[in-house]
Order: sequence, then C-alpha cells, then structure tokens
Amino acid sequence: MPLVVANGTKISYAERGTGEPVVLVMGTGSPGSVWQLHQVPALVAAGYRVVTFDNRGVAPLPPGAAKPTVEDLVGDVVALVERLCGGRARLVGTSMGAHVVQEVMVTRPDLVQQAVLMATRGRTDTFRGALATAEAAIALGEAKLPPQAYAVWRLIQSLSPHTLNDEKQARYWLDLMEFFPPSLEVAEAQTELERMADRLDAYRAVTPPPDGALVVGFADDLVTPPHLGREVAEAIPGARFAEVARCGHFGYLERPDAVNALLVEFFRSTVG
Repeated sequence: MPLVVANGTKISYAERGTGEPVVLVMGTGSPGSVWQLHQVPALVAAGYRVVTFDNRGVAPLPPGAAKPTVEDLVGDVVALVERLCGGRARLVGTSMGAHVVQEVMVTRPDLVQQAVLMATRGRTDTFRGALATAEAAIALGEAKLPPQAYAVWRLIQSLSPHTLNDEKQARYWLDLMEFFPPSLEVAEAQTELERMADRLDAYRAVTPPPDGALVVGFADDLVTPPHLGREVAEAIPGARFAEVARCGHFGYLERPDAVNALLVEFFRSTVG
C-alpha cells in the first residue's frame, strides 16, 4: 500500500477505480482492507474512485506514542480528502468510522459531498457504556482473553442470530476468525474511542452535505442498535434513515449486496 504523509503522520492507503472519489472509513480494530471484500468492487463497478486506508492504531504504534483520539482520526480524513480527492469527497464510515465522518461534517462540512453513516450513534447509553468498559478491560487489562475466546466474543457482538444459528455461516465466520483473528493490540490502541459524549446537539447544527446524508442501521446490531442510528438521522438536517434486516454490527459483511445497493442508489440520488 502507498503511504501519504498527512496530518503529521504516515497513512497507508489504497485506491481503485476512476470517477468521483469515495473515502471509506473503517471501524475499531480493523484495517481498511476489509472494505475490499465487498464495498470496493461494487463502488468501482458503479463508476467511483474508491480510497481506503488504515486508521491510526491499526499499524503498531511507535513505542511511547500516544493512543489516537477522535480528533486525530478526523484530522487524518480531512488531510486525505484534501491531498487525494481535490478537496471534496463522498464519505462512508461504519461504527467508529461513522463517528469520525460525523465529526468531519461538524468541523469541515466543505469537504463532504455526501455522507453514509453505518452502525452509528450520537451518544453513549447505559448498555453501550458498559460494553465499552468491558472492551477496555479486555484490551487494557493484564489478563488477556485467549485468541479463540476473544474471536467468539467479537462474533457474538457483531453478527446476527440468523448468521450464528446457521451451521454453514457459523463455521465460515469461526474459520475466518481463526485465519484472521481480531487483534488485541489494535483494540488496545483504539478502544477508548468507543466512549463518546452526547453529540446530537452538535449534529443538529451541522451544515448538511450538498447531496445529503444517509444513516444505515443493522436490525440485529447489539453494539449500535438501529434506534441510536435513527437519532443521528433525526439530528442531521435532511438526513435519511434505512435499516437492513437480518444482520448485526458487521452488516456490511453479512449482507453486502443489500448494503451496496443502498450505497449506490444513494450516491446516484441528489437532494432537492
């Protein structure tokens, strides 16, 4: 992957396709290459130039380096859009990545042509606060879960019961985690980003993207349930909300065809 020096750091990125730029922002603990499985091919086929990248903390942090903040990640996206996209792009984020895109909309709305916010929220409720505390204890505590146990913990959180109760699908995901286990090191670097203050008032005050914002909730998502995403859609002026059935927090991987169809349809639409 090529590197660009932006916002005071080296950022690994990849780009495919030609056309108007789309920047995909990944969630906690995963590299940008995850988008290559389903979303990048669909968007390239639809005629877009797609940029993916690794958030800070995915690559090992230098010894003594500070853990990334949301402000760091927002600055990184801003720098990428300015350096690689000519100053404006469509932005897509999931989970933590959606939070980052939301904050770009607050600080630099001039850079956002359209925004898609998947598996997102605008505040931390009681259960999501407890979940963030538990994640921090696992990632930062002295006693670490064995890799297999941590993988199962992540799958319980991230997949729909429809997937976990399907023998073929359950085996596929368990095998996938065996070959590509979630990284406790990455989780340790990014785990504090799961905590967020109530940002709904800030989102009510944003200048909406010229071609609108779409919030996508996944029906069986335990980490960011659809009702919290709907709050974000109701806060952002003119935003739309869509819900994808039979999938959890990894909905863009569980039901990629449905998610990709939403993305392409929304990108081809305009407001007004």
